[in-house]
Amino acid sequence: MASSSANLWVLLGLGVAGILLMTKKLKRVVKADFGAFIERLQLLPPPQPAPPKAPHPLTALSFAVSDVFDVEGFVTGFGNPDWSRTHEPAMRTCPVVATLVDGGATCIGKTVVDDMALGVTGENKHYDAPTNPAVPARIPGGASSGAAVAVAAKIADFSLGVDTDGGVRLPAGYCGILGFRPSHGTVSLSGVVPVSGVLDTIGWFAKDPSVLRRVGHVLLQVPYASQRNPRSIVIADDCFQLSKVPADRMTQVVIKSIEKLYGRQVLRHENLSDYIKLKVPSLHTFNVMQANGERKSPIRLLANVMQMLKSHEFRQNHNEWINSVKPTLDPVISAQIPEVLHLTDTDIEKCQTIRSELRAAINSLLKDDGILVIPTSFDLPPKLNAKEIYSEEYLIRATTLSSLASMSGCCQVAVPLGVHEKCPVSLSLLARHGGDRFLLDTLQTMYASLQEHADTTATPKSSNKAMTNESSADMAKEKGNQAFKDKQWQRAIGFYTEAIKLNGSTATYYSNRAAAYLEIGSFIQAETDCSQAIDLDKKNVKAYLRRGTAREMLGYYKEAMEDFGYALVLEPNNKRAGQSLDRLKKLFH
Repeated sequence: MASSSANLWVLLGLGVAGILLMTKKLKRVVKADFGAFIERLQLLPPPQPAPPKAPHPLTALSFAVSDVFDVEGFVTGFGNPDWSRTHEPAMRTCPVVATLVDGGATCIGKTVVDDMALGVTGENKHYDAPTNPAVPARIPGGASSGAAVAVAAKIADFSLGVDTDGGVRLPAGYCGILGFRPSHGTVSLSGVVPVSGVLDTIGWFAKDPSVLRRVGHVLLQVPYASQRNPRSIVIADDCFQLSKVPADRMTQVVIKSIEKLYGRQVLRHENLSDYIKLKVPSLHTFNVMQANGERKSPIRLLANVMQMLKSHEFRQNHNEWINSVKPTLDPVISAQIPEVLHLTDTDIEKCQTIRSELRAAINSLLKDDGILVIPTSFDLPPKLNAKEIYSEEYLIRATTLSSLASMSGCCQVAVPLGVHEKCPVSLSLLARHGGDRFLLDTLQTMYASLQEHADTTATPKSSNKAMTNESSADMAKEKGNQAFKDKQWQRAIGFYTEAIKLNGSTATYYSNRAAAYLEIGSFIQAETDCSQAIDLDKKNVKAYLRRGTAREMLGYYKEAMEDFGYALVLEPNNKRAGQSLDRLKKLFH
């Protein structure tokens, strides 16, 4: 009987153990710090200066740093236990961390990075992967996974990471926070373990755009300049079409925000692949076939070249250590490290030429006051332990869009844009090399509007049809605007008519069609459209101006003067209205 009881308890014990094991597999335990930290520490800022001097710019902010930054007295682990074992504690704190502490911020710890900071998933076989606070069942993205998680979980106000091929931008996108990659060479990399010198930059995360900008002002040390509005905002249509998130959903948020803040005249649309193919001819020298026999797109090919360059430079930087220590590496990471330095001097020269041509191309596209808009990544964050994330195909696809800034050296900020299928959505704004302050200022201006329109777009299913019509109407309007710029008046009228059919309650569509009617001399139709626009929006200045022009051409001079006069009431400094009104007064008074 005693033996039977014992057997029963054994069986019960095994059953409970099995349930616990299954539970562990089915439900991941989330640590208090979300697994973000390798080591907690505290670097305190100096005392505040006495009045009337201003307080430190980063006062009361806390930050964390990825485990690639030297902190005096601590071993820099580089995401690998063998690296930690074979290196001594840092003799001094790296300049970037010291600058932030001197600026008033408190450093609270070192965070997890992918093995040797080479991965893009955020998973590290040596340590538990940090948990993505936005969607725990999905990867946080890497290489600077812990730094992103620390901010997303509100443990730190901001954090530092390293961005080689998307190491800050990808986790920012996957965790639903802001991530900034500065122009290459603008922030010191001294005291930071290198991956690839020609690609590496320090980057930083924050949830609040004003914090992101404050950190930028301290690290970039750029002189004060008055804030400028962008004069050109370029939407890379082909990149959005390849995204797993519906293209209309993201582009409409951007278009509405831009029109509200700056007006539609700054908007441009570009096929970025075609542009790069034309402007970066040296890229063709690396052209290779895909498995299906098709030629790779220029942007995807750019990612291939970037990965070759990263692997080569990593091996060059750490060849002696790898050969002597023979470290245990994650198989996904070891696959990225070549056995030998396989790129020739000629290949390196070609890579440098590609980088120079790409930087010149983006600088030419954006100039001093332009912004390029792309998705941060093509995909939503993959599920934890998904087979796809261990493949070379995933590495290339995940870093394809990141290759634009990494290879050109321009600056980029990843911006959260709501959720899709319960996962964070992110788009990116890019500015030319050296346009860091301009980009941070533009983000500060646009952020609230982007979030507002992202929330509006995420409507319940019951209003999906209305949203589809509204989005389609806006797309038709954009096509009409492009046709108008190309002086294809009838084509523009056709697109504006399509927009009106889809959504007849928007004044802009009627006013824009009126402008096209004026160009072909259809003044009656132009007057009718402007009257409809004014009925919908009593403050539509352009509609009053265009109706005034149509009425003047039809001989209704008194009514024309009334329209120009009312436009002046709405906009007292409108030159066109003032000149038109003065001209008519001289003729008829």
